[in-house]
Amino acid sequence: MKKIVVLSGAGISAESGIKTFRDSDGLWEGHDVMEVATPEGWKKNQALVLDFYNQRRKQALSVKPNAAHYALVELEKHYDVTVITQNVDNLHEKAGSSKVMHLHGELFKTRSTFDESLVYDMNGWELKKGDKCEKGSQLRPHIVWFGEEVPMMDAATKEAMKADIFIVIGTSLVVYPAAGLVDFAPATSKIYVVDQNMPYISPRPNMILIEEKATIGMKKILEELILAS
Repeated sequence: MKKIVVLSGAGISAESGIKTFRDSDGLWEGHDVMEVATPEGWKKNQALVLDFYNQRRKQALSVKPNAAHYALVELEKHYDVTVITQNVDNLHEKAGSSKVMHLHGELFKTRSTFDESLVYDMNGWELKKGDKCEKGSQLRPHIVWFGEEVPMMDAATKEAMKADIFIVIGTSLVVYPAAGLVDFAPATSKIYVVDQNMPYISPRPNMILIEEKATIGMKKILEELILAS
């Protein structure tokens, strides 16, 4: 069975109603990202950061996967599919994708501020000051903030290196190291890039650019790849 590796970004979630800070000139839901998505912001105002992610979780509970998410699930009937996502929402999982790697963390998980290996699933949407890990330290959102290392990067790179087909969908390809994953795909891989605002990507053989929103672009890819399987 051929291997498909998908790198998904904010564009696939946007059609489900989840906004990103890049849509609004550096503001994320009215907040400077440096205040809510950096270790410095956390140290400065934990209450603000906790409330910000509580609101993001509340919003995420109100949205549903779209046709692009479901197209990736459909591909699993014909291919070995791994989704590597820059998104922190759980829409890929809600749609039914069985192998999802979150590069930038997961909205519905928390982790210890004392021991980052202590990661917990959330039962609801609210994380409060005073919620502690088993070692007694404050829990924080399980999000990779700007300036922090991306712990899943090595595993994601290994997946990219196995790709027969690599699909880039809904990402601006400006956030590194995630944006460099496509460069690890074998030279023989077929590459699809789907985005209604096509990012710059170095041209290479077997590359197909689809300048459409995620749902339309994935419909085209699904039809082509199922015929080819």
